[in-house]
Amino acid sequence: MITKRLLFATFLLALLFLPNFHVQASSLIKILLVPGHDNEIWGSQYGNIKEADMNLVLATKIYNLLKSDKRFHVWITRDSMGYTKEFADYFSSNKQEIISFEQASKKKLQNKINDGSFVEKIDVQHNVATPNMAVRLYGINKWADENKIDAVIHIHFNDYPRENKWIKGIYKGFNIYMPEGQMVNSVESIKLAKKIFLQISKKYIPSTYEKEMGGLTPDQSLIALGSNGTLLESVRSVLIEYGYIYRFGNSLVRHQMYTNMANLTVAGLKNYFFGK
Repeated sequence: MITKRLLFATFLLALLFLPNFHVQASSLIKILLVPGHDNEIWGSQYGNIKEADMNLVLATKIYNLLKSDKRFHVWITRDSMGYTKEFADYFSSNKQEIISFEQASKKKLQNKINDGSFVEKIDVQHNVATPNMAVRLYGINKWADENKIDAVIHIHFNDYPRENKWIKGIYKGFNIYMPEGQMVNSVESIKLAKKIFLQISKKYIPSTYEKEMGGLTPDQSLIALGSNGTLLESVRSVLIEYGYIYRFGNSLVRHQMYTNMANLTVAGLKNYFFGK
């Protein structure tokens, strides 16, 4: 007859060989996906194709791929209904704190510029964020810091200033913006950007725009990358311009691109985090 002592010993031995679910859960890679723009300010447009819609389709595909891998914990800031409840509530409830966070960060950086410990550099010209969009972007950074996010991936499609935006432009290709070397989160963000770049470049060419030549562009001014020191050193962030919007007027080309880009982006993330 099996004694209680033997049963208890067997139970303890079995525990040693069971997966440590607490350890696994705490070691999940935390990814935040940010489909650029929104239904109010939709970014670039070509014909009836809006960038915000394209960003959301691609981001959702990336989200679903990562969600199926139990090594990741994934969030997305928008879905088909608009900002998800978590982020809509966060922007609303913490608006003044976000504004204070922005102002304090800008003041701190200006002090560094004044004492010579940070050197301003000229970046590619970007559209200036509206006050509401700035609150959301700085809010995303504040949320990412508070939640110890491992990587923030901003999803965008590109365009450039020209006389007639309703005809195809001359540039093509993708580009990955990454924090400039003086920014606190630059080292690991640059490594992540390079891993994703290596995957995407297997099927697509880097941007032919002269200011983005090479496909990996350091930047100080993009809020998404942690401008003004608003992302912690541990929070990697990249902004991917997956191509020029006017190159995807054909729906078949566009939807095949979504699938390809999602798979390649996820492959780059896995290569970075798991060394494959």
